[in-house]
Amino acid sequence: MLDSSLLQLMWLASPALPIGGFSYSEGLEAAVDSGRADDEAKAAHWLVDQLHLSVARSELPVIAQAIAAWRAGDAPRIAALNTWVLHTRESSELRAQTEQMGKSLLDWLRNHTTATPAQIAQLATQQPSYPLAYALAASATQAPVRECLLAYAFGWAENQTQAAIKAVPLGQSAGQRILSQLTAEIPAAVDHALAVEGDDTRQSFAPMLAIQSSRHEVQYSRLFRS
Repeated sequence: MLDSSLLQLMWLASPALPIGGFSYSEGLEAAVDSGRADDEAKAAHWLVDQLHLSVARSELPVIAQAIAAWRAGDAPRIAALNTWVLHTRESSELRAQTEQMGKSLLDWLRNHTTATPAQIAQLATQQPSYPLAYALAASATQAPVRECLLAYAFGWAENQTQAAIKAVPLGQSAGQRILSQLTAEIPAAVDHALAVEGDDTRQSFAPMLAIQSSRHEVQYSRLFRS
């Protein structure tokens, strides 16, 4: 992989990317409030499960398929994948998150040379979801798909670890231990996603995540937007 491609993926995975990822816990804050993730071990278990049961089965396969579609210029496929993402967000918070982060990433791309104005406009005419916007940004790096997914998964893991540190709360050392566990699980999650070749085997089914996200919407005290 070219140095420039690696650096672009590191940039996309960075929590400093101004797309608002730090403001979401994706149901973790509600899981902490309900006692399901209120210490280091429980939070780590919750996030590892979310990685394998949700991210590896939904977001990562979509991104892999969308990268191929962006590189092939397959507009109908891109639109279909974006619609699938929007329709499978199971709470208003999760839907709002993917739309906000998708729009923010498109705004970021407008200030860079990694995507063409026509590609940005194509996604902007829809309700851009974050996985499709990330796939656009990653496709322009020319990095292998597996490396694009590894970067996405690590960025997700780092944001979720920071959410756990704030919500449980935990110390930085505990956060690093959680991130270490997640990092060890990411390659298997990515390999699972790459084995999902068609629409029939891609899925979004994580009932407890949906329940906790819905409960978070009416939670009395909140730090995060999801």
